[in-house]
Amino acid sequence: MSVVVLMAVGAALAACDSTPSTPAPQSSAVGQGGTTPATVPGEGAAGLSLLTGTARGNNSPANTGDWAVPNGGVPKGAVARAAAKWVQLTASRAGDLDPVVVNGARLTLYRFDNDSNRPSKSNCNGDCAATWPPVTIAPGGTIFVAGVEQSAIGTVRRDDGRLQVTINGWPVYRFARDTQPGETLGQGVGGTWFGITPNGQKAGGADTPRDGGSNVPPATGVTLFDDANFSDLGPSQGVAGSGCRNVGRVGVASSLITSGSLKLWSGPDCTGRSVVVNGDVADLASINFDDTVASVLFG
Repeated sequence: MSVVVLMAVGAALAACDSTPSTPAPQSSAVGQGGTTPATVPGEGAAGLSLLTGTARGNNSPANTGDWAVPNGGVPKGAVARAAAKWVQLTASRAGDLDPVVVNGARLTLYRFDNDSNRPSKSNCNGDCAATWPPVTIAPGGTIFVAGVEQSAIGTVRRDDGRLQVTINGWPVYRFARDTQPGETLGQGVGGTWFGITPNGQKAGGADTPRDGGSNVPPATGVTLFDDANFSDLGPSQGVAGSGCRNVGRVGVASSLITSGSLKLWSGPDCTGRSVVVNGDVADLASINFDDTVASVLFG
């Protein structure tokens, strides 16, 4: 099976200067129609698009994409077709897993040890796929990313011909018994199923610490919400990459989701007042940074 790697284009994800003392500022893609989606290149990509932000922030229709199956299960017929229109990948927390990637209905997403990521290959078919529905996307569909680095997202052709979404090469699944946001009933099943982190690792493992202290790994992406408590009822915007990144819409963020440690700045090009955050912040007013973020420093 060949992997189709989703390549983000333009200044939104241009490489920054690798020297920590002189990070190169870059602008980022913005939700709410702020940029044209990046077109996914490669054989089998079938015109897929990649867009920073949330599905709600980009005005996706109701009862489509991840919202078509908000309580899990295996979609069929017209529901399956509606569900395949878009997928959302959001760096978040669920139960004891922090960070872990969830979909647009806030359901936990998983990876399977019996799969492979180089090359990408799904080995979950038949009855396995009924218990662990693969996260698939239809030709012409959109993948929304929030707090996950765009270069980590890809697809792989399944044995049934559908395109399955991957993170750092690992095929991504839901667990049929997870029916509510925050549930992680699939974690550790059979010693082979684990929540998937924003960089494709196993959630809850020793390689994904996030305890609010010095052991927090550097973040590679962040989703900034205009409203407190991560509400996607209003606009949102995403920033990802390395070094210093300017946000697309300045001074509107009230909460954020991120998979590690980063520094927020009040001015462009990482200037002005700054504050370090180690993970999600439900209300930026609590750290005196509400409606203030102009740029972000990763790494």
